[in-house]
Amino acid sequence: MAVYKIFPDKDATLYSLFPNMNTGLDPIVESTITQFSAFGNPQPQTSRFLIHFNPEEIDYVLEDLVKVGSGSISQSKFLNNNYWKTELQCYIATATGLEVNPTGTELYVYPVSGAWAMGSGQYLDDPISTDGTSWYWLDYSGSKLWATQNYAPFSTGSYTGSSPLNNINGYAGGGNWWTGSTVAYFNTNTYPISASQTFNYRYDNDLQANVTNIIRAQYTGAITSDGFIILQNPEFVNNKNYQPELKYFSIDTNTIYPPQLQFSWDDRIWDTGSSILTILNTLPSRVSLDDNPGVFFSQSVNIFRVNSAPLYPTQVWQTSSLYTKNFYLPEESYYAIKDLDTNEFVIDFDTTFTKLSGDVSGSYFKLYMNGLEPQRYYKVLIQTIIQGNTIVYDSNYYFKVLNG
Repeated sequence: MAVYKIFPDKDATLYSLFPNMNTGLDPIVESTITQFSAFGNPQPQTSRFLIHFNPEEIDYVLEDLVKVGSGSISQSKFLNNNYWKTELQCYIATATGLEVNPTGTELYVYPVSGAWAMGSGQYLDDPISTDGTSWYWLDYSGSKLWATQNYAPFSTGSYTGSSPLNNINGYAGGGNWWTGSTVAYFNTNTYPISASQTFNYRYDNDLQANVTNIIRAQYTGAITSDGFIILQNPEFVNNKNYQPELKYFSIDTNTIYPPQLQFSWDDRIWDTGSSILTILNTLPSRVSLDDNPGVFFSQSVNIFRVNSAPLYPTQVWQTSSLYTKNFYLPEESYYAIKDLDTNEFVIDFDTTFTKLSGDVSGSYFKLYMNGLEPQRYYKVLIQTIIQGNTIVYDSNYYFKVLNG
């Protein structure tokens, strides 16, 4: 199984309250609903954020790693949701005002319609920066307005008032996004080009949206590759008791939590050939990790060998040590990666996309280091099922990723 991550090349937040303000270099991106009161006249305001990933990097992953072809939409792997998926991951910085009831607070992810510029501004710069996208503008202020009417086919945006520049509430604008395409199956419930996630104050509020269909549509050229827009539903709620704020770390964060686009796919191989090894089926047992030099550069790809054996092997007459015999772990075995300092899963156990492979020498898995923050230590965990027991092996399997 394989997991590969890429990072954005630009992001920015669009604020209805500050329709000309660019925030391209802000360490936070956010989707919020607030109440702004001017002269005793409260007005609901909102923010949305944009994230863009390099299309060439996406093409490389799909063509060279996931191997779904070079643009053909007829290939079975390309349209197979069980073979691969892509998730947009954003890590929460602040979450306040979320709904307590089961409906929660909902975020929608759509593909952006329109090429936009990141800019070099930050929130409430004085004077504000106007050299990139904002609520009104795709590029610098005075360039091209986000459409508020006469949208391109299969695209939309938000609109209130007769003119974006004369609207005192600042509602008109805020980006454009695709809701479908001329390719029919992207307009169906099977392959919708949107994603959503519901948040509640009791639960993890990291964004982890399945955007596989959006990537499919962009890759085939059915829609433009202008990134993602993330917004709340509903917005502009005129209720002082409803002001949910979801703020995430941006690409310019000083933390280890920038947004990511994670590709997962099924490259599992179980080809034991003429091996005489057998599957481990007794407890207690031991697991060790081979081919782990302990230090990797960020562009490394490493195959970790997973050796296993009973802790107390059955005594038999033979000419070699029982303790040198290797076993396969059961096919229901998976790997995960944790950040050693934060104890958070960087790659979690996945019954489809982190299964161990097997060859004539034993069990193994392949790990791409590019999606791991450099200059940090990581821990490998192995999960398996033996005699109906789910066991996680965590025996100090550590390694470090270096810049380079």
